[in-house]
Amino acid sequence: MKKIIFVTGGARSGKSRFALENALLVPGKKAFVATAEATDAEMRLRIEKHKLDRGGSYDTFEEPFGISDLLKELDGSYRVVIIDCLTLWMANLIWRNANIDEEVVKFINTLRDVRGDTLISIVSNEVGMGIVPENETARKYRDLAGFLNQKVASVAHEVYLTVSGIPVKIKG
Repeated sequence: MKKIIFVTGGARSGKSRFALENALLVPGKKAFVATAEATDAEMRLRIEKHKLDRGGSYDTFEEPFGISDLLKELDGSYRVVIIDCLTLWMANLIWRNANIDEEVVKFINTLRDVRGDTLISIVSNEVGMGIVPENETARKYRDLAGFLNQKVASVAHEVYLTVSGIPVKIKG
């Protein structure tokens, strides 16, 4: 039976660690869908650290744009799929001038359509709890990320907010 867990929280709040630890409780083949792109030296180091943290127990798929299509391809082949993270995915879509509404609808529909016996754990930053950004682009990004998080939370079976390394269950 499919189960969707949505994990949100601030930067460095323990979201990814919680998703990885939770996934270890499920036996079977595991996939990690990474949306980050190594656009500079610091990001390359972050990505390498995350790979080391995961160890060799995951098949890693680096997909900055087409996570819906990839999730369809993985359906039925993995017991666990972790998608990390939606806010980077949103930034990638904005950078690429993608049709955001279309991509979000496609992603939500894909989550609904997954048929495999799979735990889908989705990680995203909660970007709306800070100050209002000073420029239009940053405000648009914050708003789009917030709307995306709401939509994913609405289809998730469980939702967790991580605060200072502590996951707090807020749905399910």
